[in-house]
Amino acid sequence: MKVYDAIVIGAGHNGLTTAAYLAKAGMDVIVLERQPYIGGATVSRELYPGFTYSNCSYVCSLMRPEIMRDLELPRHGLQVIPYEGGVTMMRNGDYFATYPNHDQNRREIARHSAHDAEAYDYFGAETLRQCRFIKKMLLTTPPDPTSFKPRDLFGLLDIARRFHGLGEEWMYDTIRFWTMSCADFLDQYFESEVVKGHLAGTSIIGTALGPYSPGSAYVLLHHYMGEVDGSIGSWGYARGGMGAVSGSLANSFQSYGGEIRTAAEVEQIIVKNNRAVGVALSGGEEVLGKMVISNMDVKRTFDKSMDPADLPEDFLHRVRNFKIRGSSGKLNIALDGLPDFPSIPDGCRGRTGDMHVSDSMEYLERGYDDWKDGTWSREPYIDMMIPSLTDPTMAPPGKHYMSVFVQYVPPYLADGQWNDEKRAAFGKTVIDKIAEYSPNFKDLILHAEVRTPWDIENETGLTEGNIFQGELTMDQLMFNRPVPGYAQYRAPVKNLYMCGSSTHPGGGVMGAPGANAAREILLDMRIKT
Repeated sequence: MKVYDAIVIGAGHNGLTTAAYLAKAGMDVIVLERQPYIGGATVSRELYPGFTYSNCSYVCSLMRPEIMRDLELPRHGLQVIPYEGGVTMMRNGDYFATYPNHDQNRREIARHSAHDAEAYDYFGAETLRQCRFIKKMLLTTPPDPTSFKPRDLFGLLDIARRFHGLGEEWMYDTIRFWTMSCADFLDQYFESEVVKGHLAGTSIIGTALGPYSPGSAYVLLHHYMGEVDGSIGSWGYARGGMGAVSGSLANSFQSYGGEIRTAAEVEQIIVKNNRAVGVALSGGEEVLGKMVISNMDVKRTFDKSMDPADLPEDFLHRVRNFKIRGSSGKLNIALDGLPDFPSIPDGCRGRTGDMHVSDSMEYLERGYDDWKDGTWSREPYIDMMIPSLTDPTMAPPGKHYMSVFVQYVPPYLADGQWNDEKRAAFGKTVIDKIAEYSPNFKDLILHAEVRTPWDIENETGLTEGNIFQGELTMDQLMFNRPVPGYAQYRAPVKNLYMCGSSTHPGGGVMGAPGANAAREILLDMRIKT
């Protein structure tokens, strides 16, 4: 029976990234994916004739350029098209737009507040400084602060040296930033409610925090760390939908001789003598390998796919306490034409990017209150886009595809489990809210896919539908992610590794966890790259 050099569980973008690096280094690697298609949450699917949906993840920016170069992703089909800003529609009929042009951005902010226009450069400088500090850590393995190994000591020393290099004032500001709320951070700079409401949206996307929750400032930063074609903080659409990301990774992996097997659900990781030796599929078949690498989240890996007797009790206890709380929903909508948004003036480039209806931080916090009460937000935060305005491959001529990301949606409802009726009611809430700002929107709907956290979990395997595979809070970052003592992609079982977003540096379509895991595996194998 064949024994692979490595078995990767899950053909999401991190699993494919790890697999591609290992195959490039000459290893015989197989990727097992439970769905009949690859991509995990990074997929493009035709669920209505002629329309391509990015039916889970929906925008591209965080993918590390180093990975794109190493694996030659553009050559393998990945093209990212930047979009030009965004817009928040206000309840009073006005709007607030953002633009890639600095001067145009300042003029727009000044229309709402002269004070905020002056403050925006200071805000931008602070967020850029924080990005520069953390971005250097994204493609590094977190040092173990309890270890006396030279590698860990040098890693800690490097962090301390760079931290000290910030200077005394910025050192204090950095410590505050990592622990403060987004609201406190934005209040330092801005007075306009719509400016703060627009910027605060990125602090709550994918996380079970509100803008007034401590730690939400870092989530805002997490979404600022990306780039498109060298433009820091820019976002864009993957041409052909987000499946182009996983598709290019798969093409790269296969170009190095890698094997992908779909409709192959892993039921259990096989352990013998404290070593991972393969996996058992749901149909009973066993696939053997010299090592197993899990792209599943930490709970699904250790609490659902392993015999508890194979793991240390204290490790399993920490895994069960790791916070993976679902808070997001998604609608994918096929439209018979372009919706009208009367509050957005003709020619405003913001409509080609992300459009919102959350014009204050209080609006966002009220939505979070509903989540805490066990129901979807009655006034939801909506991050909606029409990718077909920029990428015509997403919809037939004259028609359009709309992606709608929603906060907040609980995985468990106070009045019972999700069902078809509740899913439809949630979808109606979102559609009704959009229709308040677009009078012809409902008449244009040809098809709508409504996805709750329950649906996201059952399709992608993400526990509770949490898109980051775990909260991005200080207690779950760096050497604490996912479990103290196990932040270097290795599990307590020999030859078992983790490469998903439950590991450093966390979630988003970034690829960094997968690349970091591959580097550690090749280090253990003493394979030079």
